[in-house]
Amino acid sequence: MNLTIVVVGLSVTSSWGNGHATTYRALIEALARRGHHVTFLERDVPWYREHRDLAKPSGWTVELYQSLKDIPQRFGKMIRDADLVVIGSYVPDGIAISEWITTHARGITAFYDIDTPVTLAKLEQGLDYLSAAMIPRFDLYLSFAGGPVPGMIEENYGSPLARVLYCSADTDIYAPQRAEKKWALGYLGTYSEDRQPVLEQLLLAPARTLSREQFVVAGAQYPDEVVWPANVARIEHLTPKHHPGFYAEQRFTLNATRADMRALGFSPSVRLFEAAACGTPLISDRWPGIETVFEPSREILLASSPRDVVEILRDMPEEQRRTIAENARRRVLADHTSDHRARQVETYYAEASVRRRRKAPQLPASRPMQVAQI
Repeated sequence: MNLTIVVVGLSVTSSWGNGHATTYRALIEALARRGHHVTFLERDVPWYREHRDLAKPSGWTVELYQSLKDIPQRFGKMIRDADLVVIGSYVPDGIAISEWITTHARGITAFYDIDTPVTLAKLEQGLDYLSAAMIPRFDLYLSFAGGPVPGMIEENYGSPLARVLYCSADTDIYAPQRAEKKWALGYLGTYSEDRQPVLEQLLLAPARTLSREQFVVAGAQYPDEVVWPANVARIEHLTPKHHPGFYAEQRFTLNATRADMRALGFSPSVRLFEAAACGTPLISDRWPGIETVFEPSREILLASSPRDVVEILRDMPEEQRRTIAENARRRVLADHTSDHRARQVETYYAEASVRRRRKAPQLPASRPMQVAQI
């Protein structure tokens, strides 16, 4: 089965302030390795243009577009003829693009929600990239959140088929490296207001207690008013090619979860899989369903307070630290590589195709995209 796939996403060319990039890259690289023809469509915007860090891909294609009208005018035939058309969360003008895709694409259409907890928390208030009325129009809803969440999307919003598609680690890139351990604990992630209290509690507070140890936070967009302890180094941005080396220099790395994801649960960050694939042991905040991804105490360490983190950093024997890291890496290799996700996409595509053949979808009437007004 060699599919022609079109993905309309937030950005694959730049990881600056954008966690979607490595998720898309890992998945698309794996799909391309499996023989599928993938084209990624991305809006050309200044903040990503200034920070592009994707080398020209050899097995798939990236096309940049300038405005909404480019979708039907430049890529209309490609979308109509594709076997699978995927649009992701946070795409500019996502609702209008989704209306056009679900009206004109002849193949299977899917919404890939890399932000499912945020989407479900704010859907009724109104989002720029998805409306509740659009969900039943897609053949397939690919959810970043697992557990009971796909069933909720089917039951509450009328999705004909909702399935979990976690992020993953591209193990060709994310692998152990030999390096001197510079930091007791580190964190890699863009600033988020609702995630900052976790970072304060589980990294900055322990850093103040363990003043002789060194800590590090890498990521963009942190406001000037954040007070960093003297023993916390700051790195403004790291491109993905530098992530493995960064993880190798940490004795432990922190996973800090956004509030909506922590509340809904079953929503592992891409950093969990990438750090584990690099052989760096993880300390994470607690949220429902984390035990379905990594086994607590054996593959991951959970913390609820600064004291929990301090005790891990100060008291854990080196042999136990290494064992936890090795166990987590084995779990990623067994369940959470990009090849696993590509195979899941193939399975879900086949499932949606069978469903379509058995029952033609009853789509509500749709107004065409008003490109003349753009």
